[in-house]
Amino acid sequence: MIISQTPLRISFAGGGTDLKEFYSKSQGKVISSAIDKYIFVVVKKRFDDKIRVGYTRTEMVDSIDELQHELVREAMRKVGIFKGIEITSMADIPSAGSGLGSSSTLTVGLLNALYTYKGTPKPPEVLAREASEIEVDILKKPIGKQDQYIAAYGGMRVITFNKDESVLVRPAKISDENKIKLNFNLLLFYTGIPRKSETILTEQKNNTLINKEKFKTLEKMKMLVDDMENCLSKSSLDEFGRILGEGWLHKKKMASKITNHKINAIYEKALDAGAIGGKITGAGGGGFLLLYCPDSARQDVTQAMEPLQQLRFHLERDGSKIIFNIRR
Repeated sequence: MIISQTPLRISFAGGGTDLKEFYSKSQGKVISSAIDKYIFVVVKKRFDDKIRVGYTRTEMVDSIDELQHELVREAMRKVGIFKGIEITSMADIPSAGSGLGSSSTLTVGLLNALYTYKGTPKPPEVLAREASEIEVDILKKPIGKQDQYIAAYGGMRVITFNKDESVLVRPAKISDENKIKLNFNLLLFYTGIPRKSETILTEQKNNTLINKEKFKTLEKMKMLVDDMENCLSKSSLDEFGRILGEGWLHKKKMASKITNHKINAIYEKALDAGAIGGKITGAGGGGFLLLYCPDSARQDVTQAMEPLQQLRFHLERDGSKIIFNIRR
C-alpha cells in the first residue's frame, strides 16, 4: 500500500501567463505557494486483475479504457499500470471548484503514488511535467502549468515558463521571519459560489490569442511577480497586499465571468473593513477569496466576512510526498 500527500496552492501573481497561448510568445512567470491542505491518494494491489477507483463515486472495471475518471485513467497509462489495482483519493476540502488547484494536485499525487507503487519513484520535475502533459496535452484542458509545478515542488516559488517548454522553479526570496508574518496576514474565505473553471479559462485562452489588449494585460500581471518578490525580500508586506489587489484589477479584465456582483460586493466589504488587497484564487468566478490584512485589521475583516466560512491554513514547505509505503 502506498499513500501520497500532495498540497493545494494559492497563487499570488502572474496567473494566466502559464498558458501556452502566452508563454509561447512571451516568457511566463508566476509566484505562488503550497498550503497545508492536501489531497491524499491511496494505491493498493488487488488480489484479482480488476481496477477499483474510489472518489465521490466508485468504479469497478475490467479494463483501463472503461475508467470514467480521466485523470486516474491517464495517470495509470502514463506510468504503465493496467490492471490489478485499487486507487482511492481523499481531499481536505471539497475539491470541485475550489480555485486551489485541486485537479493538478490530484494528478501529481496520482503519479507520485503510482510510480512509487511500481518501484520507480520520480523527482518533482518529472511529476510536474508529466502531470502537465496529462492535463494540457492529452486531455486538452484549457489550463496552464503552474499548479502542477507548485504541487510537485511545494514551498513558495517563482516559476518561469519558457517558449521552448522548459520550466524553471526556484524559491521565492523571503526570510523565514517574513514568511511567518505574511502567513498571519493572509486570510482565506469560501465565497459559497460554485463555478466551472474550464468555461472561464477557455474564454481567457481565446482572448489571449486574439485580443492584443488582453495580452498586454497579462504582460502587466507578469511584471507584478518581480514587484511582489521585491516586497517580500524587503519586508514591505503591506505593499505586497497592495500588489495583490492590483493583480486582481488586471485579472478581472481577462474574461467576463471572472467576477460578478456578489464577488465584487464581498471584496469591497473586505476593503472597507481594512483589507489592503486580495483576489479570487484560481480561475475566478467563485471558490475562495484570498485577502491580505495588516494585523490591526485582521479581526475587523474576519467579522466583516461573516457568515463566509474561513479556511485557516499555513504556507507549506513540502511538495508531493509519500507518507506511507509498504511494498511486498
